Amino acid sequence: MRNLIYAINMTLDGCCDHTKFGPDADTFEYFIQLTRDAGTFVYGRKTYQLMVPYWPDVAKNHSGQTNPHYEFAQAFDAVDKIIVFSQSLDSPEEKKTRIVRTNLHDEILKLKQEQGKNILTGGVTIPTQLAELGLIDEYRFVVHPIVIGGGRRLFDGISLQEKLQLKLVESKVFKSGSVALRYLKQ
Repeated sequence: MRNLIYAINMTLDGCCDHTKFGPDADTFEYFIQLTRDAGTFVYGRKTYQLMVPYWPDVAKNHSGQTNPHYEFAQAFDAVDKIIVFSQSLDSPEEKKTRIVRTNLHDEILKLKQEQGKNILTGGVTIPTQLAELGLIDEYRFVVHPIVIGGGRRLFDGISLQEKLQLKLVESKVFKSGSVALRYLKQ
């Protein structure tokens, strides 16, 4: 069975709004490796539209230089498929994208039973719903040493049946002072 991994950048005050801060080179390297280990992305409409066509375009319009931005774009573009949960999105931006309007729980269980690499999710809304359903196997948070004081918050409005117990299995401190935390669901 494949693992569903939730990975996101956030600030010390829980802000995960990508317009408020950006990743450094170490953070890019961390997410490049995580993306290379993924075979499927699961997004909601907003996150999908932030990622596509931006990253595939970066991958295609490379000027020959090697940098973390381009390497991430290459890793992103190499992922086999993207599943987008949306009621309002009419058509996908690219061929490997499938829009799903049905039951989130059942669709994720089907994806987990398929052969292949990990399933990676990001953003806020869909991962919050997945956490509520108990479907996330692993949480990867990169906490940046800044306080924003505004923006979307991690797990804002989450409604859990019971506490979500996680076990810290790995941590890594980057030169910037950011910390990558890896938790498994207990």
